[in-house]
Amino acid sequence: MRTNKFRILVLSLFTVSALFVSCSNDENTTNETSGLDANKFGVNFSGTFVLQDQMARPAINTVFIGSGAPKDAFNTAIPSAMGATYQGIFQSRLLALNPGYTTNALGLTASQFTGVLATDVLNVSKTAPTTFFDGTNVLTGRALADDVIDVELLLIFGGPTGASNAALTSDHVNSNDKTFMTSFPYLASAW
Repeated sequence: MRTNKFRILVLSLFTVSALFVSCSNDENTTNETSGLDANKFGVNFSGTFVLQDQMARPAINTVFIGSGAPKDAFNTAIPSAMGATYQGIFQSRLLALNPGYTTNALGLTASQFTGVLATDVLNVSKTAPTTFFDGTNVLTGRALADDVIDVELLLIFGGPTGASNAALTSDHVNSNDKTFMTSFPYLASAW
């Protein structure tokens, strides 16, 4: 009698688990973390994915790498190899853009600054505020509202105090075109 109860229990558990673990071949599923239906937007997640663009620091590769093959190589480079490969190219371009460059508002020489820029990764601090640059914290992350382009222009053209070449240290776009949301995913709604 005890053996039959055990068999019935095991068979019941097996049946219930099979119902919960069933697989679906339905490709019209919703991404539960974002609430987006990939098929609604014509997104296809099948196949092989290839790195196409580095974008940790916006506009860096646009400014410091030429178009065509060099840009493609930079965009697909392994971050640990970027500094050694691209620092010299970045430095030459920096000095061509700002021949009077000595140090920037961070106190970095051309070599030091381009060494930081050439490795296109987004640094993150676990202890400091998340910001691209707030006057005190530098590259401790990147908040959505950070004016990254102004920071980059200031560090390229602003000299040791950040006050040199005032006409070149801002793009004069001081905020996003729409207000960011206060909850996840935080991005502003699409137009």
